[in-house]
Amino acid sequence: MTAVRKSRTSGAVVAAALGLTLLTGCGSSDAAAVPDGWGTLDTRSVSVGYPEDKGYKEQSAADRNKNNAAVALKKEGGLRTGMVSVQLDFATGIDDASEAASAAGAGIGLGATRKGTTDVRLAGEESAREARRIDYEFTSSGKEQTPASGTRMTGVVVAGVDSKDVPFAIRINAVKGSLSAKDLDAFVGSITVK
Repeated sequence: MTAVRKSRTSGAVVAAALGLTLLTGCGSSDAAAVPDGWGTLDTRSVSVGYPEDKGYKEQSAADRNKNNAAVALKKEGGLRTGMVSVQLDFATGIDDASEAASAAGAGIGLGATRKGTTDVRLAGEESAREARRIDYEFTSSGKEQTPASGTRMTGVVVAGVDSKDVPFAIRINAVKGSLSAKDLDAFVGSITVK
């Protein structure tokens, strides 16, 4: 009788440990929460939400720049007043989030004002969740269907390396004030790395 109880107790402990391991494993690759009213750009390395309810629309592969894996644009009066873009494999020799952020930060442009750089932890594959967030502002050039020259713009870039060591940079740019700090945080919180 004692041997049977020990066997059942050991079996229960093993089952509980296995269940906890499975729960923990599932939690490590959960997808991020995308706010209600938002769409999702999905690529082989990452997915990210965009504020569809604020007029952003996904751009077709034929229409977007070849350097972008996915894009959502907001257009007003024929001008591009907001953009979410995903770039993959945009630099070589990158092994971690810090290096990806350095390379992505170099692409922000002359005249941009960095507001801060922070480490962030994304949803998705455990081995690839570390990333960097760079907040910045810049002035529109008024060229290529952007807002009038001198218009202040706000931006966030999130950079890291996916589980297959492919660097990614995800950007959101918009006319300053058109997206709240909460919207920008939701954008970062909507990213799932694969």
